[in-house]
Amino acid sequence: MAIRSTHKVSAGFALSSMTDLVFLLLIFFVIVSTMVSPFALPVELPKGKARPSKDQPKIAVRLDAPGSASLNGVAVPFDGLEPAINAEMERQGANNAVILQVAQDVPTGEMVTVLDIAKRNKWKIVLASAPTPLAPKPPTAQP
Repeated sequence: MAIRSTHKVSAGFALSSMTDLVFLLLIFFVIVSTMVSPFALPVELPKGKARPSKDQPKIAVRLDAPGSASLNGVAVPFDGLEPAINAEMERQGANNAVILQVAQDVPTGEMVTVLDIAKRNKWKIVLASAPTPLAPKPPTAQP
């Protein structure tokens, strides 16, 4: 004689708790992704040679070594960089754009300081790599 069970085991799975979890994660990532971008500094990256800009920046700041800076080829103390750039902007009537060249051995903090100066004064910044020093040319023999 076979004894039959009155309790049936359901083979289904309730997905309502899983969908709640998915929606909570979706909301979390949407909120987090909107909070990431406001702290970025706007930087104008150099453009390729195909379309040169009409208004080339006339002011070039170069950070060659830690604590040393030059403005259009003239050495400037790092602490006096902001007033020097302001004076150069007024003298040349520049278009509020600055080319920033940074050598590899310069600490990132110094570059961020210059970027902060540009942000305070609402200047456009174009980051350029500092050119490597040219090797000296061998002397040519003259007859």
